[in-house]
Amino acid sequence: MKILHTADWHVGKVLKGRSRLDEHREVLRELVAAARAHDVDAVIVAGDLFDTSAPTPEAQSLVLGALMALRGEDRDVIVLAGNHDNPQLLEVYRPVLGKLGLHVVGVFRRPDAGGTLAFTARTGEPVRLAVLPFLSHRYVVRAAEVLTGTAAEHNRDYASRIGELMGALTAGFHGDTVNLVTTHGTLPGGAFGGGEREAQSIFSYYFEPTAFPPATQYAALGHLHRRQQIPGPCPIWYSGSPLNVDFGEEGNTPGALLVEVSPGRPAVVRELTFASARRLRTVRGTLEQLEGIDPGDDWLKVVVEEKPRVGLADDVRELLSGAAVDVMLDEKFRPVPATRRAGTAGRSPRELFRDYLAATGRHDDQVAALFDRLYDEVTG
Repeated sequence: MKILHTADWHVGKVLKGRSRLDEHREVLRELVAAARAHDVDAVIVAGDLFDTSAPTPEAQSLVLGALMALRGEDRDVIVLAGNHDNPQLLEVYRPVLGKLGLHVVGVFRRPDAGGTLAFTARTGEPVRLAVLPFLSHRYVVRAAEVLTGTAAEHNRDYASRIGELMGALTAGFHGDTVNLVTTHGTLPGGAFGGGEREAQSIFSYYFEPTAFPPATQYAALGHLHRRQQIPGPCPIWYSGSPLNVDFGEEGNTPGALLVEVSPGRPAVVRELTFASARRLRTVRGTLEQLEGIDPGDDWLKVVVEEKPRVGLADDVRELLSGAAVDVMLDEKFRPVPATRRAGTAGRSPRELFRDYLAATGRHDDQVAALFDRLYDEVTG
């Protein structure tokens, strides 16, 4: 059977105030087109469909439309909650989408209550799929236990209990079935993509690849935004995000994974790349140097190598035709904290303010003139 593995859509993501819904719409169309072109039998969406636990109606409409399109041609579609998703919202979707043939798992479920799915692929193979959505440390390790012990002990507790849950979900794996696992979490050695929530990716949120039994023929992971394989007792892959979520992910190649698997044989994995979303790019230089840059259709983060002044960011955005969504000063031009100096007695507020601007690298005649006007208004 063929599987399309995707994750970390983050629909509803705003980039420095800029909506990316149009980009997400094009990317999800590309994903649906890939499912059709490769005639896949199942699609696994391994969490983080949304960027926030309170998605807008527009974001929900886009995601649900994409899921229904993926369900076309009688494909099995499996969806689980990631750490950005609201698990209870997915549970609200569950009965309705279930009637339409989609498998939705928002919260942990026992194997016999939807945690382990058993179905027959369109190609005739019997499938066993263990589904473990993102679980918070608070859920896995009881609050009372968190109050005692060390951070390392808590981490071991979390990893151990994830292993126990995975063991229960995979107990029904057999040699004559296609044995799959999907979950949303962090494995040691995984390379971060750049846009993950760090607090839910490190320290107590790691679990080990040994949580997946050797009988697993493919483990479909979500959470890390960089597409990569993790060493372990079975083929373990993060699909990565279908678009670069923020500027920390400029080096990632957006896409998904095409997986071919049959009973008793390890999966064969092929990487698919997507190009629908706008590229994120960092550029730097003086205004004169930036003038020679062609932004194309990219979103730009601009590092300006000039002294700060009023209107500098606006000048950069105008120069780059509005493509600059983030403008920042190069570190060597950033203002430094002011230090208290002796000998200020008897000096006027105007003089003190100009000294402050000079000491912090913020001197600007327009700012100084504005201060003078405000001072006159307040004291006049």
